[in-house]
Amino acid sequence: MNRSLRPSLRAARPLAVLGVAATLLAAGCSSGGSGTAPGDPANGGTPQQGGSVTFAMPPNATPNWIFPIATPGHTQAYNGTIRQQVFLPLYVYDGTDTSKPDVRAGAAELPKYSEDGKSVTITMKDDLTWANGEKVTARDVEFWFNLIKANKEKWATYNEGQFPDNIAKFTLVDDKTFTMDLTQAYNPDWFTANQLTRMSPMPQKAWDIQEAGGQVGDHDRTPEGAKKVFDYLIGEAGKLSEYATNPLWKVADGPFTIKEFTTTGQVTLAKNPKYTGEDAAHLDTVTLKPFTSAQAELNVLRSGGVDYGYLPALALSQQKTIEGMGYKVEPWDGWAISYIPYNFNNPEMGPVFKQLYIRQAVQMSVDQDTIARVIWHDQATPGYGPVPQVPPGSYLGEKQKTNPYPFDLNKAKALLTSHGWEIQNGVATCTRPGGGDDQCGAGVEQGTQLKFQLLTESGSTETDNTMQELQSSLSKIGIALSIKSEPLNSVLDHSPVCKPEEAACSWQLSFFGTQGSWYYPAYPSGEDIFAGDAGTNLGSYRDPKADELVKASTSSTSPTAMQDYSSYLAENLPVIWMPNPAYQVSAIKKTLGGVVQDPMAGMTPQRWYLVK
Repeated sequence: MNRSLRPSLRAARPLAVLGVAATLLAAGCSSGGSGTAPGDPANGGTPQQGGSVTFAMPPNATPNWIFPIATPGHTQAYNGTIRQQVFLPLYVYDGTDTSKPDVRAGAAELPKYSEDGKSVTITMKDDLTWANGEKVTARDVEFWFNLIKANKEKWATYNEGQFPDNIAKFTLVDDKTFTMDLTQAYNPDWFTANQLTRMSPMPQKAWDIQEAGGQVGDHDRTPEGAKKVFDYLIGEAGKLSEYATNPLWKVADGPFTIKEFTTTGQVTLAKNPKYTGEDAAHLDTVTLKPFTSAQAELNVLRSGGVDYGYLPALALSQQKTIEGMGYKVEPWDGWAISYIPYNFNNPEMGPVFKQLYIRQAVQMSVDQDTIARVIWHDQATPGYGPVPQVPPGSYLGEKQKTNPYPFDLNKAKALLTSHGWEIQNGVATCTRPGGGDDQCGAGVEQGTQLKFQLLTESGSTETDNTMQELQSSLSKIGIALSIKSEPLNSVLDHSPVCKPEEAACSWQLSFFGTQGSWYYPAYPSGEDIFAGDAGTNLGSYRDPKADELVKASTSSTSPTAMQDYSSYLAENLPVIWMPNPAYQVSAIKKTLGGVVQDPMAGMTPQRWYLVK
């Protein structure tokens, strides 16, 4: 599930995608998974080879991408989870140990940085081959790099100044090794975790074609050719119904291949018989099963219809019953944050959102403690800023450690009335326009009313209740909030990065955090979501100081760099900070072994196995 908007955006996760809630053991954090996976020999039972397992996906989660280069609308975390089982990325991290990559799960040996930190050398694993028998080589990484470089504006996770802009030179040393000269010295921990994990070798000798039936060549080595190859592959990647049959996607180097990939969201991975690496799958198939709601998943779970499912927060009282059916129930926590972006470019409400006092009043109206305790049944953690809130490790700034804006409706309302707003028929109306300290603010016109529109993901009773609670609180300070629910992919599609004059910029607020909005890589910096030109900065938040702090956090090895960034964004409020729910409370059959619940929302199903 990788970095992504968990819907996320990841990572996101890069997945993103589009979430998990809050316990990690890395960089001073602790793992959310149990020490012994259910069904492991330590719990009794003998590991078996073969068999099939069904995994329940989040409500309304519909995988929609397999190509190793994600375009907008395809960054959901579960896309990354599926893709990395078929096409190995250079590096994968396991959130239970973020000090270094999980080398077994990737395509390369550990990177080696020069003493001055301005270059990195990477050697591909010697034993990996593609399903067509060709070796996985450094040229396959160059192929990926060339397509990214020539088409970076179409890459969903492109941020100006970041990858590939920060690569001054890409050099093939030999068949297995390449070196990248960097434009400056970077923090190696950041560069490996947040840049190198984006890279993925792709089968150049099979995919370097410009049209169906075209001849394979070195087309990617010219910008024009790279654009044609990219357009062709992106076009093929849009044909979801052909994922299981298209010869392109059969040239895999991972432990699984695609057996089934439906437009309704069900995906079945089959063991790759041609995989040559050290991390081969034990199971014959793993089916990722979609559900329209948490209740629908619960009904199937009660019947024993999934091997790896989850209990909705409202159903936690049924834990003993589920355990009696042969499941182990445990939370799957994560390295994530949840938030509601403001669309600062919305032509109607953008000028309002740009007023810090407005954002402060809104944040003071979020009763995070009650939402986490009552609505999420203690399966969510209040969040105050851009870094995962718990455990309070070395990345957290002082301002984010304690809530800068505690729930206080009286103070929130006073902020509005002291800046020229009057409550008329229950809605705050600007009666003193202008840029003065006691006026509504620059760009806010006389008569503007605080009527906000919120687009939120459907399928979760907890999310529905959270939004209704927010609506109620805001109404008490004069803000009228209208709510529209849609499936996760629709929410992401309808809340893009946009310019004020574009029709797509009509959205105002968007929530996609039923399971966490953003899953971080091992190093939780914000260049992907809060830098001014970030590809997944959905609300177009721009702040020069924030940009400086983001940049410092990626280049400096000083712990204060991340702490300064954390504190500033906790106070400057680029988004509405919300409680971060646990990804899920998992229900895992005791006959399923090898499961580690990765706090970064990743999965390694190749290591799962059935036991007797």
